[in-house]
Amino acid sequence: MASVFEPSVWSDFFRRYKPQPPNISQEWMKTRRDKLKKDVLLLFKTCTNNLDRMTLVDVVQRLGIEHLFEEQTATALTDIHRSEFNSSNLHDVSLRFRLLREHGLWVSPDVFKTFKGEDGTFNHDITKDPKGLLCFYNAAYVLTHGEPLLEEAISFTKYHLESLAPSLVSPLAEQVKRALHVPLPRTYRRLEALQYMPEYEKEVGYNPTLLELAKLEFNLLQSVHLKELKAISEWYNDLSAYVELSFARDRVVECYLWGYSVFYEEEYSLERMIFAKCTFVHTLLDDINDVRATLVEYRKLDTAIQRWNESAISLVPDYLKKFYNKLLMCFREFEDELTLNGRYPIDHIKKTFQQQSKFYLQEAEWLHQNHKPSFKDKLHLAAMSTGVTALCVYTMVCMGDGAPKGALEWALGYPDVIMACAKIGRLMNDLAGSSKHRNNRGDVANCVDCYVSEHKVTDKVAFAAIDSMIEDEWKTTNQARFEHRRELFPVVQRVVNFTLSLPVYYGDRKDAFTFSTHLNGIIKNLFVKPIPI
Repeated sequence: MASVFEPSVWSDFFRRYKPQPPNISQEWMKTRRDKLKKDVLLLFKTCTNNLDRMTLVDVVQRLGIEHLFEEQTATALTDIHRSEFNSSNLHDVSLRFRLLREHGLWVSPDVFKTFKGEDGTFNHDITKDPKGLLCFYNAAYVLTHGEPLLEEAISFTKYHLESLAPSLVSPLAEQVKRALHVPLPRTYRRLEALQYMPEYEKEVGYNPTLLELAKLEFNLLQSVHLKELKAISEWYNDLSAYVELSFARDRVVECYLWGYSVFYEEEYSLERMIFAKCTFVHTLLDDINDVRATLVEYRKLDTAIQRWNESAISLVPDYLKKFYNKLLMCFREFEDELTLNGRYPIDHIKKTFQQQSKFYLQEAEWLHQNHKPSFKDKLHLAAMSTGVTALCVYTMVCMGDGAPKGALEWALGYPDVIMACAKIGRLMNDLAGSSKHRNNRGDVANCVDCYVSEHKVTDKVAFAAIDSMIEDEWKTTNQARFEHRRELFPVVQRVVNFTLSLPVYYGDRKDAFTFSTHLNGIIKNLFVKPIPI
């Protein structure tokens, strides 16, 4: 059976790709990087002015080298948080607010009351400072529930930035345009780094050491990611040739990009690769259910998945026997890798995957019954079937003792930040699906359909209501940075990274995972094109 999905241009690309040899050697780049890193460490030590420290942290973060200075960043922001801060400068107040909140340090929105007049509205004078206005706009997007001042700030700054945009010059013009499309706190950091690097050298007071370090580190990491892409492409080639499910989406590179969005650092290769492979197996299972299997056939496959042993293969339809066999082989491979690297046992990954299959089965049952559930019931099941909750559990298992104590148990409890990620992904995907339907046999009614049916409204009204729900889940995501004990912040941030990838895949009412040509430029920029040095 031929695939109903558009082919990915990347399916075999990285297996055969041979990048041009760089003009300078890897050894030289590593030596130079280490030297520059020492220079930046000295910058952190000698930088005592809080405004300069905030600027340094912001630049390091936006250039994509924060992972090299995690301890220094945490120390600087903790000191800034504890220090008295009196400023009437909109940019400085906004920058402090955003940086601290993004790193789980609470700041009251009352700090912005100083920019309001006696009538309770924001002073018009602040619109004369476009850089400060942009910083305020971005800061407002780390709002949590029940913060009307920040809601007002978003409306105010957005209106005036849109008015100012035609008159702005580079690099502020590009930064405003980008932020109006996706605000900085919701921007996928690796993509922001690529766009910010050429802009940074145009900024007043730019530090060439930071920029050179960012370019070197990006290229060094890219060489690591290219090796992984070659390996996972070979894994996919073997798997797809064996299982012979030509109707499914060939999205292994797009799955790798998702793993990369959660873990891009060199030391997280195992986590990145298992995340990507599990995402691909989820996709296969989803397409078996959506595109090919009858309800009776999927019930048999699910029964075998719940039993999880070789003898259960007799239950599986003939055309899925190889898939089932390969599924067990893949999980044995994952188990060997986890054991070899001293990570947690694979049991939780297996159990969570079995639950994932149950969610797909429930969707198939609803489709067979022509059942249109309530919006609440639909959103719950659809959020679980995204695979987000499962992938977050896989992440904690793969991190093992590298994750904070209690992180696995935390993820297994499906905390609000994980459910927010799942709901944002599901709702954005369904909005995209309602704009452009996939060409498979038919799907169970999506969240938009259920909302329209339940509330007797038009698609336009449903879209607006669901956009509002997505905004609420972003607030929940921001709130999560403060709700959990401080030790869990690193894993909360991994989940936030996952959430930040969702606008890349489902922004602008597009399903860029299914219609993957939308991701081609991103994949090329991240993995194929090195940054000129």
